[in-house]
Amino acid sequence: MLARSVEANVFHYSAAISACEKGGQWQLALSLLRSMPDMRVIPNEISYNTAISACEKGGQWQLALGLLSVMPDMKLKPDMISYNSAISACEKGGQWQMALNLLSSMPNVRVLPDEITYNAAISACEKGGQWQLALGLLSSMPDVSVLPNQISYNAAISACEKGGQWHLALGLLSSMPDMRVIPNEISYSAAISACEKGGQWQLALGFLSSMPDFSVLPDEISYNAAISACEKGGQWQLALGLLNSMPNMRLIPDKISYNAAISASEKAGEWQMALRLLIRMLEIRVIPNKISYNAAISACEKGGQWQLALGLLSSMPDFRILPDEISHNAAISACEKGGQWQLALSLLSSMPDMRVIPNEISYNAVISACEKGSQWQLALNLLSLMPEARVVPNRITYNAAISACEKCGKWQLALNLLSLMPDARVVPDEISYNAAISACERATSQSWH
Repeated sequence: MLARSVEANVFHYSAAISACEKGGQWQLALSLLRSMPDMRVIPNEISYNTAISACEKGGQWQLALGLLSVMPDMKLKPDMISYNSAISACEKGGQWQMALNLLSSMPNVRVLPDEITYNAAISACEKGGQWQLALGLLSSMPDVSVLPNQISYNAAISACEKGGQWHLALGLLSSMPDMRVIPNEISYSAAISACEKGGQWQLALGFLSSMPDFSVLPDEISYNAAISACEKGGQWQLALGLLNSMPNMRLIPDKISYNAAISASEKAGEWQMALRLLIRMLEIRVIPNKISYNAAISACEKGGQWQLALGLLSSMPDFRILPDEISHNAAISACEKGGQWQLALSLLSSMPDMRVIPNEISYNAVISACEKGSQWQLALNLLSLMPEARVVPNRITYNAAISACEKCGKWQLALNLLSLMPDARVVPDEISYNAAISACERATSQSWH
């Protein structure tokens, strides 16, 4: 009768811990587990497994490992479920080494891994950027009589994608049917993404268009990866074509879809299209973010539309988007290209008020704007202020400043800047020497006249 009562108590506690695990209450699950001995209830394997699972779901990998390690002290034998939950916790916590250690220690305690164990370990390697290890685990599965499934392959393809190994990702995708594993939209999306990272836009489009042939319907992720592949490959018309075809597939383009298309337009210098896409986002209530605006400002900069670039920058806070250094730098560059040195200077000085720290790109663009506006004193002043602002001048900075002196016939200053470059650990290039020589030539021709 007493034994039955003890069992009932353990069952009730385990059920309560399980409820906490399902509800994402890992602290409460641990509290219940720790309180069991005080209530003269001895925890069993189920109690511990459920608590480890609660820690895994709560992203508490250290606690999950701690519970696994104390089980033998409690005269409890960890089983496959214990190890799977602990390895999954390591995977979620980005602890791929720890996940592999647990997997390799399983045979020593006579616990056989299953596909869940391997999938969690492969995913841990994928998250940790260890594509070689992910592939090694996948290929070793049949040796321990564990058959890889869709999840195993998808994690390995994703690992290759993250590691820039597009050819290996495609190899895995094509080998899936031989292993009687049917690729799904996740498999294809990861492969398309691998093509995108590898600059293989033609292959990305090929895979996207072939998906229905294998009874796999593309989703937003597949399309976004293909649009991004076209953007990286400089194929802005194809990127727009994909974006426009999404509704025909009953897919709603999201922020990522639009951002990739705006970026593709920006790279192609199609500023009107970039703006049109940004406006369309607002019309269909897809809220633009920093990436959307930065790409549109950059497109205006490339198209010499400094007024529009400034307009976009100033409208960002209206949409609760705080401009960053990329937004400001693109707008400053637009002003520089448009010969608006005063506005470029004004933007640079307003950056700290917006809690944005100017970097070397910011300074270089303003110095370049001053050079174009024949403002050599301002160019030199900005160069001298950079160390104080903890910004290290580079070759572009010096070249713009030398050019500013050259344009205004200040050959001594141009030569002085050239001589200062090695001390600043900046190696002069052809542009540096040519600008300095040109300054001297200009001074000589003026003295002859």
